[in-house]
Amino acid sequence: MNTQQNQQQQFIELSGALTDFNAFALHGTGQVEHYYKTLSDIVGRDTVEQLLCVFQTVYECACDEQMFLTGIRQQIMGDVKLGPVARNIIKLWYTGTWYQLPRTWREAYGKSGQDKTFFVSSASYTEGLLWQAIDANPSGAKGPGYGSWSEPPRIHFDNSWQFVKQQSVQSK
Repeated sequence: MNTQQNQQQQFIELSGALTDFNAFALHGTGQVEHYYKTLSDIVGRDTVEQLLCVFQTVYECACDEQMFLTGIRQQIMGDVKLGPVARNIIKLWYTGTWYQLPRTWREAYGKSGQDKTFFVSSASYTEGLLWQAIDANPSGAKGPGYGSWSEPPRIHFDNSWQFVKQQSVQSK
């Protein structure tokens, strides 16, 4: 596995931990490559590598899920550089939209001409995890069939990401 494939695999694990969707569900959107490329192009490979390195360290040092979640909260979400990027990854997966990073982040860590709010691909809106999370279909796409609106949604969330201590991020 080359470095980019390894980083993309780590990106999937990070995304799973941030969104609570497993790798199967994330791959099922067809957006993994689009989202990884968008992230790399906008924040830069160095920031992506730093984010993935911190994630891997938190993952490998955690004795249990609670320690892992605390590490994510403190070392990634609470970090002034990595936190806004991680929050954008969450929004990206759920809505299919890259939201422009905060002005303070751009001033401190660099501006990218591509850093603006936009749908990442033509399918990113319809493949947003939001629709799976609420067990609904995106407006104007993936029609559920006549009269389906009269039934309440059935939320059955079995695509959860799982913290598994005995495996490292790289060996998955």
